[in-house]
Amino acid sequence: MGVIPKNLTRFPAKLVCYTTPMINEKFVLVGAFLNIIGSGTYAWNTLQGRTKPNRVTWFLWALAPLIAFAAQLGEGVVWQALMTFMVGFGPLLIFIASFMNKKAFWDITKLDVACGIISIFALVLWFATGTGTVAIVFSILADLIAGIPTLIKAFNQPETEHHSVFRNGALSAAITLLTLKTWTVASAAFAMYIFVICAVLYVLIRFKIGKYFVTN
Repeated sequence: MGVIPKNLTRFPAKLVCYTTPMINEKFVLVGAFLNIIGSGTYAWNTLQGRTKPNRVTWFLWALAPLIAFAAQLGEGVVWQALMTFMVGFGPLLIFIASFMNKKAFWDITKLDVACGIISIFALVLWFATGTGTVAIVFSILADLIAGIPTLIKAFNQPETEHHSVFRNGALSAAITLLTLKTWTVASAAFAMYIFVICAVLYVLIRFKIGKYFVTN
C-alpha cells in the first residue's frame, strides 16, 4: 500500500478553486481607473448640486470596503485588493464632496446604525480570530445594508442619482474577476458582490425602471 502524502491527510484550511485567468492581473489597474472616473464624475455632480447623496450611506460605503481591503491584504491578496480599495476610496471622495453641496443630507436610519455595528463587529472578529475572511464577509453584509436606502432611492427617484459610478464599478469588478487565478472568499467574494449591486443600481438609474411600476 502506498504512503498517503502528508498534505492530503487533512482538509485544506480554505476552499480554493484554481482557474486560468482570462486576462493579466495588471488589468486591475484599468478597473481602478474606471472606478476613479466614475467616482470623480459623481463627486463633480455632487459639487454641482445635480445629485443629493446621503452622507451616512456614502461614509459607510467607504468604511466597509476599506475594512475588506485591509483584510484582503492580510490574506495575501494583492492585485485584486486594489479594486476593493477603490470601491472604498471613491465613496470617501463623494462623502467629502457632499459637504460642498447644500442638497446633501444626513439621514441616520436604523439600517445605517445596523451597518455601523456590523462594520465594527467585522473589525472585532478580525482581530479576535486573525482571519481576514471573516472581516470580508461581514464587510460585504455591512456594505449591502448601507446600500439599501440608495437601492430604494434609485428605484423611486433615479433622477437624484448618477449612473456612471455604478456602471464603472460593475466593469471594474468584472475585470477583477477575469484576472483571478485562484477563487477564494478573500480574492473573489467582494468583487462578485460589487459586480451584482453596481449592475443593479446602474440598471435602476440608467433606465428608470421604477417608473414602470408606478401606478397612477
